[in-house]
Amino acid sequence: MSRSTHSDVVTDGIRIQAAAQFLPEESDASKKRYVFAYKITMTNLGERRARLVARHWIIVDSEGRRNDVRGPGVVGEHPQLSHRESYSYISYCPLPTMWGTMEGSYVFERDDGSRFHVRCGRFYLVPNSAPLSLESNA
Repeated sequence: MSRSTHSDVVTDGIRIQAAAQFLPEESDASKKRYVFAYKITMTNLGERRARLVARHWIIVDSEGRRNDVRGPGVVGEHPQLSHRESYSYISYCPLPTMWGTMEGSYVFERDDGSRFHVRCGRFYLVPNSAPLSLESNA
């Protein structure tokens, strides 16, 4: 049985799928710059609408160096998901080493103003991961 380099986690009715792909054309080993594209697809499996407010990424390179990245929304957007709606985006992560990991969480808000954290499980930034379908719709 092979171990997946991707992630698929459901928290409070929100499903987060994550996968990454190495971009050799954007990378330069002589400058210790390894670039990965990653795709996130979020789907509301619950009955209540939710809007993405913020993100928190934990990025760890192969030497154990940790970088926490926090910010509002994703790629400049705050998607709102009704029941069974999905939203996908693609972003990029440069690393100083040939491989690493990403994991984190999103803050979502319900119509009543209550907020909750949605986990994104660990996924791997590795040169030999399965290619992504880089279209923006999952």
